Amino acid sequence: MAKKTLDNISEIRRYFHTNADPIYFVSATNFNLLGLDEWVKNFKYICYMDCFDGRHPNVLVPSELPHDEFQSIEDINNYLLQHKEVIDFVKSRGGKPKFVFLMFDEKTEALVKELGGEVWFPKAKLRTAMDNKIETVRVGDKAGVPSVPNALSEVESYSQLMKVCDKAGLGSDLVLQSAFGDSGHTTFFIKSEADFRRHEHEIVGQGEIKIMKRIDCRGSAIEACATSQGTIVGPLMTELVGFKELTPYRGGWCGNEIFSTAFPPKARQQARELTFKFGEQLRQEGYRGYFELDFLIDKKTGEIWLGELNPRITGASSMTNHAAFAHADAPLFLFHLLEFSKKPFHLDVEELNARWADPDMIDSWSQMVIKHTEDSVDIVTHAPQSGIYRMDANGRVTFDRFDYHRRAVESEEEAFFLRILKPGDYRYEGADLGILVTRGRSMTPSFQLTDRSKAWIDGIKSAFATRPLPAARVAEEPAFKIM
Repeated sequence: MAKKTLDNISEIRRYFHTNADPIYFVSATNFNLLGLDEWVKNFKYICYMDCFDGRHPNVLVPSELPHDEFQSIEDINNYLLQHKEVIDFVKSRGGKPKFVFLMFDEKTEALVKELGGEVWFPKAKLRTAMDNKIETVRVGDKAGVPSVPNALSEVESYSQLMKVCDKAGLGSDLVLQSAFGDSGHTTFFIKSEADFRRHEHEIVGQGEIKIMKRIDCRGSAIEACATSQGTIVGPLMTELVGFKELTPYRGGWCGNEIFSTAFPPKARQQARELTFKFGEQLRQEGYRGYFELDFLIDKKTGEIWLGELNPRITGASSMTNHAAFAHADAPLFLFHLLEFSKKPFHLDVEELNARWADPDMIDSWSQMVIKHTEDSVDIVTHAPQSGIYRMDANGRVTFDRFDYHRRAVESEEEAFFLRILKPGDYRYEGADLGILVTRGRSMTPSFQLTDRSKAWIDGIKSAFATRPLPAARVAEEPAFKIM
């Protein structure tokens, strides 16, 4: 008997509201897919960090067991999938379990198979290939989505780098990126030989490097989903990058804003069209499902250049999946799940994309990822709990009430805080303290942090209490991000 085809958004929503097989998001926290459990029946989060102190009904955080030091988020996920409490939880709920991740590798895939489950993402091998910043340039070229003027080359020395740049006409004011890396850790701004010497050990011997002409630009992010019916495109968001109040990393991502006039209408439309073209090329490459593109928008000319591809959900996914259009129709990630469910569906993607391009479909939100920015290490003795906070007329921030819904924020005087660092954790330079979600903008029209944003950041940071680290103890900074 042929499966019934889902013919519209209403039927797709109903399909997930009556979903039978368990779906698990396994990650360090549930931040990236926050709220998806309310769209999908039998959707649960399996997390390493308990951001909600046991008060979220769909989050399982197993008790801590001895483990090797985590080197990546994949290590965290593989630890969780081998944890007896997790295995017992998955087995007890039965069905044919499906798993989604922020990051995973081939070991993760094997562990999921042992649990009798399926990974609802393209294969790790394909994701890794697509995640390569060098490969992104090539895919973009095929799709007709231009990257910032660049050259792809191994770098042996500063003089050899200059020869490559002379040949490509890139000048000497450069941005270099290695094939893999995130949030500014592997992005290097090179204007002189002294700059090069500072980062030489991270550039030489790292294989092919993306060497770009530096442009004066705004960063932006846009998420999409490549489906059998075509590529569904979300809204263009601003990016918060390198603010010293939020991150110690000069090129480090530290948040996003979503609002209807984020960029001029022409730029918004062009970014959507380029994202659609890129998604269609990804389908040709064998990739399907959720992805995110960073675009660089030249401040002077308005030209749009491809920055990088993230073949997965990202730190911006919570923004995309909570926008007004997501509540009017469905969260973008729902279409990812639909694509992997093998359930036949028919969608007029062109009509859906046109509807989502309507400014009325966007309400204004921002999120700030707050890191410890000082060059110091100590131990947290008190941390502010997750929930809704309020700012008074004097800029003083206080806890108002517990909630795990970010849409519970009623005005710009309130904010939702998702705590990451808890009592007993090390607070080191670059450690994630938590994520603050507010209504309205966090930046001025000239893309600087507003005074209100700075007051929120100060208020949250001051709610942490710490004690000095014993002299004999040294905490190593993890070399990976958790979101």
